[in-house]
Amino acid sequence: MNLMPTDTAHLYWDAAWERAGNFSPWVMPEPWAIDHASTLPTGARILDLGAGIGRHALAFAEMGHAVTALDASETAIAAVEAAAFARNLTVDAVQALMTDLPFDTASFDHVLAWNVIYHGDESIVRRTLAEIARVLRPGGSFLATMLSARRLPVEQARAKGREISRNTWVFDGEGDKRHPHFFCSAPDLLSLMWGFEVFTLFDRPHEKPGSWHWHILAERLP
Repeated sequence: MNLMPTDTAHLYWDAAWERAGNFSPWVMPEPWAIDHASTLPTGARILDLGAGIGRHALAFAEMGHAVTALDASETAIAAVEAAAFARNLTVDAVQALMTDLPFDTASFDHVLAWNVIYHGDESIVRRTLAEIARVLRPGGSFLATMLSARRLPVEQARAKGREISRNTWVFDGEGDKRHPHFFCSAPDLLSLMWGFEVFTLFDRPHEKPGSWHWHILAERLP
């Protein structure tokens, strides 16, 4: 049984955000996230969970939504605050862990978690999804990505890795995958989505060949 903390990837990203400039891919919002936000009523309460340096939170605020950006990285939160100030936008930036969201029940109409929930083992994933279900109002929407099990052989071909607990792997090297990452199949993922009605679930690579991620659109059950 793994008793060590596994939600440690923000320690890598804290340093990575220091190096992220205006031309970083991390400043460009994902079209699917923006397209969905455009369907929400103006002023919708949105939580950008794992906001990074604010690529989605800032775009949502420009659309007229009430946005909270949450990240475990102090550097990320400082970057969001500075960018919001420079662009004369209102974004509530909060530093906290995704497993213990400092918000009231049913506080949000929509939660986005792009490339974040899988940074940890299954217990971290379960606790995070439970917290998202708690802070999302019944009928509210949830859009997220998760690492696909199809990605695992790609990572194994790149670096030596070991499974530290069920579906949770760490890999040798300098990237963030030296921290625990959770890889899942569709049945595994759906079994974790106890508080949600899943509308859309598809698996596709991101910017690099082999970078398989599940893409999820769901609604909070009553």
